[in-house]
Amino acid sequence: MFRGGSTVNLDAKGRLAFPTRYRAALEERCEGRVVLTVHGDRCLLLYPHPDWDEIERKLVRLPNQDKRTRTLQRMFLGHATELEIDKSGRILIPPRLREFASLEKRVVLAGLGNKFEIWNEQSWEQNCGEWVTEKHDTGELPDSLESLTL
Repeated sequence: MFRGGSTVNLDAKGRLAFPTRYRAALEERCEGRVVLTVHGDRCLLLYPHPDWDEIERKLVRLPNQDKRTRTLQRMFLGHATELEIDKSGRILIPPRLREFASLEKRVVLAGLGNKFEIWNEQSWEQNCGEWVTEKHDTGELPDSLESLTL
């Protein structure tokens, strides 16, 4: 499981170095092979290759007569990029993906269980503020959260 957040610097070539606490788990879980794609929140999603394979199979099987389904497939599959973590624990984020997420020097790497989100640091901070102040007191939770206790 990947958890926690880290602020890291991209180098001049657009490489992101994983914090050392994640490197062994990534090597063990996927032999350093990952897939990077976009998310509608203007961040990037990074999956270990085996986890991505499962998601990709599900996306490909969806009937694409629905416009929202086609859009989801285009976003996730159309931007999916296979990467290898180098010996220094880095990945090279392609320019078009850096541009999509407005990634500059400082980025946030957020571990979310089976994947990471990669954010522009300012966007992350702004969104964190919004997430905290959002009003969720509608009394209605999605079915998937009804049984969750924290």
